[in-house]
Amino acid sequence: MRLCLFYLIFILITFHGYAQTSTKFFKIDKTPELGNMASFKASELCNVAGKTKDYLTTFSADKFAVHTGKVFDESVTLVRVTQTLDFICQIYREDVRAKRQSRLHNELFLIDNFDFYRWTPDIATARKIALKSTNARKTSMLNAVPNDKIFLTKYYTKLLTASAVKTPIYNQALYALPYDELALTLIDANNDLTITRNKYTRQEIIAGALEEKKLAKALIWLTEEALHDVLLQGTGVVEVNGERRYFNVHRNNGIAYDYALGKREQARYWYFSEVPSIMGYGETLDSKIAITPQVSFAGNVADLGLGKLFMVSYQQADEKISRLGVLSDQGGAFDDNLFQLDLLVDSYYGWEDYHQANKHLPDYAKAWLMLMKP
Repeated sequence: MRLCLFYLIFILITFHGYAQTSTKFFKIDKTPELGNMASFKASELCNVAGKTKDYLTTFSADKFAVHTGKVFDESVTLVRVTQTLDFICQIYREDVRAKRQSRLHNELFLIDNFDFYRWTPDIATARKIALKSTNARKTSMLNAVPNDKIFLTKYYTKLLTASAVKTPIYNQALYALPYDELALTLIDANNDLTITRNKYTRQEIIAGALEEKKLAKALIWLTEEALHDVLLQGTGVVEVNGERRYFNVHRNNGIAYDYALGKREQARYWYFSEVPSIMGYGETLDSKIAITPQVSFAGNVADLGLGKLFMVSYQQADEKISRLGVLSDQGGAFDDNLFQLDLLVDSYYGWEDYHQANKHLPDYAKAWLMLMKP
C-alpha cells in the first residue's frame, strides 16, 4: 500500500510540474499577450522549421545543439520540439490547400494549440557584461534591458562590394581554410595547435600574416571595414556579373568572442567557404541549416537547444505586433547569454541602409517559447 501511495504521489507531482512549469527563466503563461501576428510569412516559417527539424533528426549526435535545453523543466522535451516544427508546416500546407489565410497568423488558433512559456531575461549577466564593456552604446543597452523583456537585436548578411584581385581599396582577403588542414578531419584539425588556423589573431591576419606566406586561398578581396562587418555577421553576399554569391563562416581560430569588445578589437578570426544560400547553425559546413530572413533567430543554442519556436511581442506605433521565428542559428555573443535573441532581418551594404529598413523595430521585446500542446 505504501509503495502504491508513493507512485501516486510521484505521478501527481510530475503532472503538477508539467502543468505548472516554473524555472528561473521560463514559466508557463496561461494568458500570453498576443498582438497582431505580422512581419513574417507562414511559408518561410515552415521552410526554416522544416530544415531545422531535419537537422535535429539527422544530426542527433551533435550534443551541443540537439538537446531539450538546460533551462527548462521536464515538460519541455525534444519530442515536443520536433512535433512543434512539424505542426507549423502541417498547418501551413493545410491552409494553402484550403486557400485560406494562414492560421499561424490567427491569435486564437495559436492560443488554442500551443503552450506558451514566458521568458524572463537573465538581467544579472547582462549587467555584469555591461560593466566590462568598452563600448559605451553597448553598456547603455545592456544596462537598460528591462526585467520583463529580452534584448532583441537584429543581424543581417553583409552585402559586399568586392574584387577578384587585391587593389588599394579592396586590400583584405576573405580567406578559405588554410592549405595545411584541407586533408585533416575536423577533430584532428581542432586538436592540432600548430596548424595555421590556430596560430594567428585577426589583427595579425589583417597585417598580412597569411598573404606573405601564401598560407590560404583568397576567395575575394574586401575593404578592411567590410571584413570586420562580415566577420561579425557571419555571411557575406556579393553580386558578381548579375549573380548573387554567398560566403559563410567555416572554421575559426579558436579564440572566443568577447562581448565586451568592439568589432575591431576582437581577436577571433573566421575562415569562409562559398555556400548556396544564407546558412545558420551547423556543426560542419555541409550540415548547416539554410535560413530565411524575418523568421530565423540566433541565440544561445548551447543552453536553449536548437529548434525552439519563439514568439516576440512589442509595440510598434499604436499597434502591438507579435511575430514567430525558429532558433536556427547561434554565435559567440550568445555564450552564457540568456537575455537576448538576434533576428535575421535581410542583406544590407552597411549601417545606413540597415538602419533605414529596421529603425521601426524595438531594442527590447517580450518573448515566449512555444510548444504544440500534447
